[in-house]
Amino acid sequence: MIDCHVHSKFSTDGEMTPEAACEKALDIGLEGLIFTDHLDLDFPGADSFDNIDFLIYSQYMDELKDKYRNRLLVLKGIEAGIQPHVLEDSLKTVRSVNFDYVLASVHIIGGIDPYYRDYYNGKSIKEAYELYLQEILYTIAAFEDFDNLAHLEYIIRYAGYDDRTLRYNNHTDTFDQILKALIVRGKGFEINTGSFRDKPGIVTAQYDAAVLKRYRELGGEIISLASDAHNPIYLGYKFDYFKDLLQDCGFSYVTHFENRKPVFTKL
Repeated sequence: MIDCHVHSKFSTDGEMTPEAACEKALDIGLEGLIFTDHLDLDFPGADSFDNIDFLIYSQYMDELKDKYRNRLLVLKGIEAGIQPHVLEDSLKTVRSVNFDYVLASVHIIGGIDPYYRDYYNGKSIKEAYELYLQEILYTIAAFEDFDNLAHLEYIIRYAGYDDRTLRYNNHTDTFDQILKALIVRGKGFEINTGSFRDKPGIVTAQYDAAVLKRYRELGGEIISLASDAHNPIYLGYKFDYFKDLLQDCGFSYVTHFENRKPVFTKL
């Protein structure tokens, strides 16, 4: 199994060196990692997520690939957080380096990070989640150069609703538009297990299998497993559970990317 979404100390919020991540991956039996450190231009708030020199990053990751060659597959990616006014500059960065993998993600909705509970004030769960899905739909259409969609489930992480699950049946039209738009562009999405971490005192959200079943029904094939780990503890988190879920939903393969090309591995 290859963890297709990993953050190192290159990211502002990363808590592990790339080497520490690689050693942990070897310890737990992963076959590879894709480092997808942050590009989030004009991120609102105190934290900066546009502080990486990606030419230095690229050289570092190339050297890391060589260091772990024949022991662990190390791939060089980027997670581009998209807002409408940063599209052009984000594309320039993505195209400036020979990345193996480009993730497109939405972290900001109408200028607000849903990490903060203020985003949810006065909104029903359907309203709050629909706004997020509409931003994803925009990103798929407007951002011209990505391989996979990151954390379709990001919106559930910090929501204060009793049942935080993002359900296909509550957003059928928008989900269908998203899934069809990905398929027609030859792209896919990740199951981001970071959105389903078990934490004391908090009810873990469920993954709605109806999303996967509908994607498969429409002909979708490209899907990846991703932990969104920022420290070694969460590398490969719940991969066995989601591997079984994928098989139950009709998938025979998981996908990772090398040199911007999909590679399919049988489950």
